[in-house]
Amino acid sequence: MKRYSIKKDRIREIFKSFNSLNVLIIGDVMVDTYLWGKVNRISPEAPVPIVAVTKKERRLGGAANVALNIQALGANPILCSVIGVDYEGQAFMDLLKSQRLSQKGILKSRDRRTTVKTRVMGNNAQLLRVDDEDEEDINPSETQQLIMLISYIVSHDKIDVVIFEDYNKGLITSKLISKVVELCKSKGIPTCVDPKKINFNAYKGVSLFKPNLKELREGTKLDISGDNINELQRAVSSFRVKQKVETVLVTLAEKGVITNSRKVKEHLPAHIRSIADVSGAGDTVISVASLCRALDCNDVFTAAVANLSGGLVCEQIGVVPVNKEQLLEETLKLEFVK
Repeated sequence: MKRYSIKKDRIREIFKSFNSLNVLIIGDVMVDTYLWGKVNRISPEAPVPIVAVTKKERRLGGAANVALNIQALGANPILCSVIGVDYEGQAFMDLLKSQRLSQKGILKSRDRRTTVKTRVMGNNAQLLRVDDEDEEDINPSETQQLIMLISYIVSHDKIDVVIFEDYNKGLITSKLISKVVELCKSKGIPTCVDPKKINFNAYKGVSLFKPNLKELREGTKLDISGDNINELQRAVSSFRVKQKVETVLVTLAEKGVITNSRKVKEHLPAHIRSIADVSGAGDTVISVASLCRALDCNDVFTAAVANLSGGLVCEQIGVVPVNKEQLLEETLKLEFVK
């Protein structure tokens, strides 16, 4: 970190440049439903709290939360996904419309339910989550339709970066990954990945790969500790070379992040925060990192800003997008800023 410095004007320029970027987001989308209420007593039927509901709320979730973060950062998100032909699918489309997000990348399937995650919140704490979803892969015909739609969008819109937001809900298949990565390479478009276990090793040759420590352990089948940073960097370097990935960014929760590329291997500690809720932090980190990657920013800068952004959204209850002005303000205070 001592070897790296950046001027405040350059940071302001980068944040302003976010506004000119078009981002294609491919991933599992969902409706996040919240039941907010108060808890004053325990049920006589079972030792569980009774939540007296005061407010019901629907929000865009999964890869759609990445779209909200990209939008909040000033860029233009285009979401590619599959939803069901059902009430919740229509609710999802209505939410897209209300957020002024493009619907052109959304396919509808009669064979699937729209994923819904319902969080029961009592006294501002999450008490329960109920998932209503189908997790099997989309069928080959739907995969082909999605590939054709993605190809069309990439050919007709100026796409600056592609994000794979994988929630293991069946949208992203190994065929889809290889076809899209190949397409992006032919057009010089960087590819960034927020992975999950099933397809972890399918993302060969991508530009930026962002697992958390748990995902890295599961994906590599290695018993890696977040306490020994040198050992962790060695394991990540080995994975990066094997997968032909340009940069690996690993989030380590309260221990910060590590970034690992051919030129740079750095550990950036976390900033002290009042953590309210970690939901959606990974979505924010991949959003910020991808915009920085689209602008060809330095790996240390990318990791530092992404690290800051994840901490900021953890101060809010529920899944919320990052505040761009607040992120810029905190980025300008980083130790390597001149």
